[in-house]
This record gives sequence, structure tokens and C-alpha cells, in this order.
Amino acid sequence: MLDYKLYEMLDKDIESEIDKVLDGKSTEDVVGAVDDISQKFQTGSILIGKVLRVIRDDVVVDVGYKSEGRISLEEFDGQTPEVGADVEVLLDALEDNTGLIVLSKKKADRIRGWEYIITHYKEDDNITGKVSRKIRGGLLVDVGVPVFLPASQVDIRRIPDIGIFLNKEIECKIIKIDESRRNIVVSRRKLIEDERHSQKTELFTKINVDDVVKGTVKNIADFGAFVDIGGIDGLLHITDMSWGRINHPSEMLKIDQEIDVKILKIDHDLERVALGLKQKSDSPWETFEARFPIGSKINGKVVNVTSYGAFVEIEEGVEGLVHVSQMSWDKRIAHPTDVVNVGDEIETVIMAVDLEKKEISLGMKQASGDPWEEIEAKYAPGTIVTGIVRNLTSYGAFIELDPGVDGLLHVKDLSWTQKVNAPNEMLEKDQEVEVKVLYIDQERHRVALGLKQMDEDPWENKIPEKYPLGSVANATITKLTNFGAFAKLEDGLEGLLHISEMSEDKVDNPSDVIKEGDTVEVTVIKMDRQERRISLSMR
Repeated sequence: MLDYKLYEMLDKDIESEIDKVLDGKSTEDVVGAVDDISQKFQTGSILIGKVLRVIRDDVVVDVGYKSEGRISLEEFDGQTPEVGADVEVLLDALEDNTGLIVLSKKKADRIRGWEYIITHYKEDDNITGKVSRKIRGGLLVDVGVPVFLPASQVDIRRIPDIGIFLNKEIECKIIKIDESRRNIVVSRRKLIEDERHSQKTELFTKINVDDVVKGTVKNIADFGAFVDIGGIDGLLHITDMSWGRINHPSEMLKIDQEIDVKILKIDHDLERVALGLKQKSDSPWETFEARFPIGSKINGKVVNVTSYGAFVEIEEGVEGLVHVSQMSWDKRIAHPTDVVNVGDEIETVIMAVDLEKKEISLGMKQASGDPWEEIEAKYAPGTIVTGIVRNLTSYGAFIELDPGVDGLLHVKDLSWTQKVNAPNEMLEKDQEVEVKVLYIDQERHRVALGLKQMDEDPWENKIPEKYPLGSVANATITKLTNFGAFAKLEDGLEGLLHISEMSEDKVDNPSDVIKEGDTVEVTVIKMDRQERRISLSMR
């Protein structure tokens, strides 16, 4: 037994432990044992305990102290320990409010785990653990001890909800170990980047242009999609997705979709790869001309309408343009939507093909037959026809003869004798007129019409006979000019009264002698049948 003074040196809480091991020992041995036992039962120490019993949610553990300790069953990860089993625990406190010592298996496990980590791992090593919690700024990963995985280091791409990794086993790379704070930071992103770099280096030695490889869609943009082909993100441009028309890559692809793509181009310096989907099949343009010769009638769907025409899909990857001028024989179309809309199925005729530019000209009106094919027989030159004035211009009037067939009545063919400055002086829109067909240009789809030709040319006989040279007539002044005046002999017939023919005396200004509306006596001094002119004189 120890003497009284030695007991005073000891914490009374460990007297029984000392009595067990030091009875009959020397004072020197006692002091050494006391030091050992004192250190053993210091708070924060890890002790070997024995499971005595399990009471409901508590496990009673004996660590050789005067009192037992209780540990929550939760600290055993839901597994009930066997009675008599040894367990490592941490001494949290020598006594709680019930007189029991406070033990923790979880804290002991954490310390042992930490010791194992710093013994077996270093920065830049790979480590595997289970994601246990989502916290502010990232995730906690249990690798034996909880380590921090920042949100920015979860993946090489931004993940909307990192909570999808909860309860999953993941592998990471250790990027920081702080032994003083027992803190470890890991990165899954760094691990992926290193792996991808290794894969990329290896892949660039294996792939070749025209290879077809498997890939996974990782990102979709307006201009295309990025496809992971095993360590390399290749660009699949929207123009290389389909021979047909697509408005956005999402019409064909979705994130994480697995696809087979063809390698179009490899840039080893920039480490870039261009990919294609449509190139896995032959271009429909290669055999188009053989399958659809000029003049072929085809059915297609309107896929786009512009101010100048409509684009028609003939087959996947092949579109043609129906220009607004080729939509109707008989209608003047202000905008293509007056005739067609997107989604319409229409019949067209192939008019021209440019394989180099991949352009096709189509005609809608040609599919219903060309009314000009019979025009020459129906409207032979010299034929008298009745038509409707559809349009007036400065140079003439367009007369509709049949639906889709207009003839031009030129201003010079309106009257033999009357000076006509514009067609609207004699005609009105929608007026019905009788005209003569002068000639037909079948190739250019043109018909020339004449109104004055409905009557005999008075300049051939009638006018020269009525107004021979030297004849005298009364004329009405219709217009004064700086060189003379125009005088009307009868309706539709005027002659020129030159200033030099107004008086025997010199005339500086016609208005000094005559004015508009005056009736004067004139003599015919010249007749030009070819130019259809009469020269008059008052002298």
C-alpha cells in the first residue's frame, strides 16, 4: 500500500488504479507508475475499453477507471457491438453530472483516421471517400475523417446542384493538408483534369481524320455542341449536324447523350478536334442531278419564307428557292405569304441546279402549265383582241389578255396623230379596250399591242390628200414655245408654226404676235409623212 503523502500527490480519482498495480513497489516505481497512469487518464487520451453491456441506445464501456463510461449507440454506425469486445475510445471528460466518465468512439475513430491519413497520404495523392454532407461552399467527404471538397472543385463544369453526389463514393485528389488544424481539402476536378490530360495525350496519338468514334454530349450552345470523345472535347458545329435544316442543336441533341461522330479535322497544336454527324452518310447533293433532272416535277415542304421567295425542302438536306416571280402566271404577288406559308406542301418544277453553290431554282407556276405555250397560236400578229388595263406606266399600259398573259400597249402606239405624253391621257386602269396584236416574243414572254393600229394610218393618204402643199386652213393655237407655236388643224392633228413663219417682219417672241386659243389662217408649207409632221406658215 502507498503511504499517505504519496496519496496526496495523486488525483483521488485514480487511487484504485494505482492500488492495483503498485502494491509492494518501491517509491521510485510508484512515482513512475503514477506518471504513466496520470497520462493515461488525461482528457483527450485514447484508451482501450471493453464493452460491458448495451442498454437501449447506450453502450457501457470499461476503460479500467473507477467508473464506467457510456457511449451512444449512434457512434457505432448503427452496429451493436458484442459484449466483451474491445473498442478504442477517447476520454472526453473524467466525470459528467451522473458521475460517469465521458467517452467517445467517434472522436477516437477520427483521430486514428487522421493519423492514418497523414501517415499514408500526402498532397497530390488520390483518395476515395463517401460524400456525407452538403455544406456551405461545398461537400464533406468521409475518407476516414471528413475532408472538404469545395463546390468549384466538384467537376470541370459547373453543376447546378452538387447535392446529387450525396451518399456516393467518389475519388478525389488531395490538394492541401493542414496538420495543425487537422484540415484536408480535396479536388475531384483536379483528378478529372489530370486524367483527361493523360487521356487526351494518348487519344491524340490514336485518332485520325475520318475515324468514327463514340462520344458524349457535354455542352450545347447556339452554334453547336461539345462532345467528349474520351478525354477531348470536340466541337460539333450546327452546320455539321444534319444535311437538312435545323434551327438549334437542341433539336437533335441533349446533354449526356451518347452519339457516334466522325472526325473531320485535328489541330494538334491547339488540341482541337472538329466533329461531324451528317458526314457519316453521303451528301444528297452528290446524286441529286441524276435523280432530279431539270424539268422534273417534285413535291416539297415550305420551310422558310422571305420577302423575295420561299425555300422548299425537296428531301432531307436539299432545299430549293421558289422566287416570288415564279409563283403565279396570273397574279401580281406583293409578298410570297400571299401564296404560301411555312409548312405548306407544294408542287414545283426544277428550273436550274448549281451543285457548286448547292442552289436550286424552283418554279411553282410551271407545275400548272405555261399559258405562253399556246399564246402564239391564240394571239397571232394582226389579231384584234379585247383586254383589261391592269397597270399604267410612263411608257405604256399593260393589258391583260388572259390570266397570266399581259401585253404592252406602248405610248407611241396610242394615236397616229395626237401627241400623247403619258398613257393616262387616253386610258384608265381597269378600262376595257380593243387593241391589235403587233408581234409576239415567245422566248421573252412579251406581246406588243397597238391601239392606233386599229385604224388606217391617216398619214398614208388621208392627211396628205386633205392638206396638200400650199393649201390654206384655219388652225387654233394650242401651245406657244420659244421657237414658235403648235396649231390644231383638226382633232388629233397639229402642225408646227415656226417663229420665222409668223410674220414678214422679224418676231422676237411668238406671244408678241399670237396667243393660245387664237384662230389663225395658215398655209401648209411642208409635209413629212415618215416623221408625221406638218409645217405651217402665217406669211
